[in-house]
Amino acid sequence: MKNMIIKSALLGLSVTTLSACAAFGGGGNAGADTRYVARDVNTLYNAAKDRLDRGQYKLAAALFDEVERQHPYSPWARRAQQMSAFSYYVAGDYNKAIESSQRFLSIHPGNKDAPYAYYLIALSYYEQISDVTRDQKITEQALATLGEVARRYPNTRYAADALLKMDLVNDHLAGKEMEIGRFYQRRGKWLAATIRFRTVIDKYETTTHSPEALMRLTESYLALGIPAEAKKSAAVLGANYPGSKWYERAYDLVNKHGAT
Repeated sequence: MKNMIIKSALLGLSVTTLSACAAFGGGGNAGADTRYVARDVNTLYNAAKDRLDRGQYKLAAALFDEVERQHPYSPWARRAQQMSAFSYYVAGDYNKAIESSQRFLSIHPGNKDAPYAYYLIALSYYEQISDVTRDQKITEQALATLGEVARRYPNTRYAADALLKMDLVNDHLAGKEMEIGRFYQRRGKWLAATIRFRTVIDKYETTTHSPEALMRLTESYLALGIPAEAKKSAAVLGANYPGSKWYERAYDLVNKHGAT
């Protein structure tokens, strides 16, 4: 699920390879590349870029980190920080990608590449979203950081993509509420189920789960002996999703229980 926007943005950082010092040889030992040896910035940066180009992402990240460590006052240290964060991201080491991006922002908060760093943090959370049967803390962090990108940089391509992903994340969180609500229904805990389905309607009303949530609310209210509320839920479902299978089921339930 790697994102094309961040890859194209990377081009602005990586196309310039420092003057033509040879990067380390193709078959070199990884330990030889990463052990501490004082190297000029050109050689070190080119070695990192070479490893990145060859898909050796974690090694590339370690070498970009060395650029910053050995040459902290070089103009290339800032660039190396972002290249390190990207390398960790494509390697799937999202915690390191977040850490590197946050370090960049702490040192260069007003830099022109700050939107990229915020976006990379958001994507690193987004890539870790788990299925709805598991804890959704990461999902909530993804939503918060995507929202931060959209709020801080509303006129950038990062914001546009962040908003799109926020819709997907909200749908995912709504799916978690539905999963818990159905769990309570199966165990006859109708009030607890109602609370979950109401959360979907109140907080995630634009998601794909809203029609089912309204139908499940109708079921739950009928089970609780509140036919008037069941009728209201079915009416809202009919007004907004008249052709859906969920409305047909809700309509049949209301009629069956004489709640019309």
